Amino acid sequence: MHRMLAALAIVPAFTSHAGAADIYVPDTGPGIRVNQVGYLPSGPKRATLVTDSDTALPFALLDASGATLFEGTTTPRGLDPTAGVKVHTLDFSATTATGQGLTISVGGQQSDPFDISADLYATLVVDAMSYFYPVRSGIAIDAAIAGDGYGRSAGHIGIAPNKGDIAVGCQPAAVSQAIYGEPWTCDYTLDVSGGWYDGGDHGKYVVNGGIAAGQLMAAFRRASRSGEPVRIRDGKLRIPEHGNRIPDVLDEVRWELDWMLRMMVPDGEPLAGMLHHKVHDSEWTGIPLLPSDDDKPRELHRPSTAATLNFAAVAAAGSRYLARFDKPYVDKLRVAAIKAYAAAKAHPDLYAPTADGNAGGGPYDDTDVSDEFYWAAGELYIATGDKAYLADLMVSPHWMGEVFAPEGFGWQGVAGFARLTLAREPNRFSGPDSAAMRQSVLDGADRLLALQAKEPFGQSYTPTSGRYDWGSNHLVIQNALVLASAYDISGREKYRDGALEAMDYIFGRNALNLSYVTGYGDRFARNQHSRWFARSADAALPEPPRGALAGGPNSSIQDPVAQRLFGEHGCAPQLCYVDDIGAWSVNEIAINWNAALSQLASWLADQ
Repeated sequence: MHRMLAALAIVPAFTSHAGAADIYVPDTGPGIRVNQVGYLPSGPKRATLVTDSDTALPFALLDASGATLFEGTTTPRGLDPTAGVKVHTLDFSATTATGQGLTISVGGQQSDPFDISADLYATLVVDAMSYFYPVRSGIAIDAAIAGDGYGRSAGHIGIAPNKGDIAVGCQPAAVSQAIYGEPWTCDYTLDVSGGWYDGGDHGKYVVNGGIAAGQLMAAFRRASRSGEPVRIRDGKLRIPEHGNRIPDVLDEVRWELDWMLRMMVPDGEPLAGMLHHKVHDSEWTGIPLLPSDDDKPRELHRPSTAATLNFAAVAAAGSRYLARFDKPYVDKLRVAAIKAYAAAKAHPDLYAPTADGNAGGGPYDDTDVSDEFYWAAGELYIATGDKAYLADLMVSPHWMGEVFAPEGFGWQGVAGFARLTLAREPNRFSGPDSAAMRQSVLDGADRLLALQAKEPFGQSYTPTSGRYDWGSNHLVIQNALVLASAYDISGREKYRDGALEAMDYIFGRNALNLSYVTGYGDRFARNQHSRWFARSADAALPEPPRGALAGGPNSSIQDPVAQRLFGEHGCAPQLCYVDDIGAWSVNEIAINWNAALSQLASWLADQ
């Protein structure tokens, strides 16, 4: 996510202690931090202890009855600047025990319970991927499918008070003059119904939809090739398209691709073939607000090169993955992808500006689209075999350049995701290039492992600035996906172990002792920023669905809730988070974050 929202009339409850000034003190529970979901029998099993002790301490792994299963000694690690506390690490990887309700005991403290089991992540795949159905736009959500409490009327289909997405015009010239430096507008309207609501508001953004759809298709690709296709088959997810013989995850992706097709500028118009960057309300709305109750006018925003290339990439990918299921639709996607790529080459510097985020939606600004060109050319070359796309790939600065940074990758920098795709298609490239591409993934993974080894909480995220970014949890996961891909390429256990350990942080082995996935663990985020998953604002509404990933700690603390809690005193990076619906800069949910979780969950279920 990348947005600035209006202040909300939500007053969070928080713990503080009196002093010269109130300081927010989160309730973190026991000082022993574990993966509250659990550990695989054949994987690494580590925990983190918050303690001022400078000497090693004995610890024990206990079963549900309190019997000792394993004993060991902690390793002091000193002060962890990301958490602002001194810590030890505990390693019980050598145990062969399995079971439910296990705990770690150290010095009279006992951890939250967890399991050691081979099937820990089977339900996570379904839950993470089923997140997308209840955030669909333009369709009534059936509670019998999505779950009790999650049913709602269709949003943005033009039923009062809703203005709808059926016939949306462009921003008025008077508005766009200040944003783009020119009075851009259009004289047509488009039916841009459908697609997924991006995050906590009712906006729909092509660049975020692009990487989200891309990662869901990547999960399908790996599962279908790994010999474990059961979880992606027709009838597996909580969606309405059962019985059509198309894998559910591709049905879900198609919902977004259909919307993207509608965002294309029509033939005969200026910028024909480009995609409008986004569609959202003309001004900010508050919480709570069901999509069907949104009464604000909707506007198309100026097309952008980044949006156009995102669509070209995922439409080309979709034409490959749907090839066995719907040839007419596949042909439509391929033609549209080729058309969009050509339009982007004709308009290579039509950027979305930061200024287009002051009202109604986030800017999703991006002035470097070399990575989007790289991704789109790669997907089109794989889909079509046309050597013109290969030529574009090979002159890209990302062709064999470094694309795996400690900060991870996301919608604004897709070269890392593109490289992972290209590296898994070795037959498309000549021998030396194929080997070098695959080696680049291993080299990137080795750098991430070296940094991860220095993190006492085991996260695969060490930004060079020392500050955690917006959506840091999904950046942890993106880096874990690099490690997972390195394991798939090489079969080396160190990469598998690194990817598995990264999830410890997401599921509770962190400074806050909190699982960031709703419904997973004993202590989990459940008040994420959303206008309709908003139980903390309206008891008649549901909390975010099981399997929803919270954005996570963000050192920039842009929202009023986080600023009130942390602004005067600051916060160690891992502590810059509060599970409050008004804390949009640290606690939003978003399609791209859940797509990353979905892709890694699919890999985890194989392990």
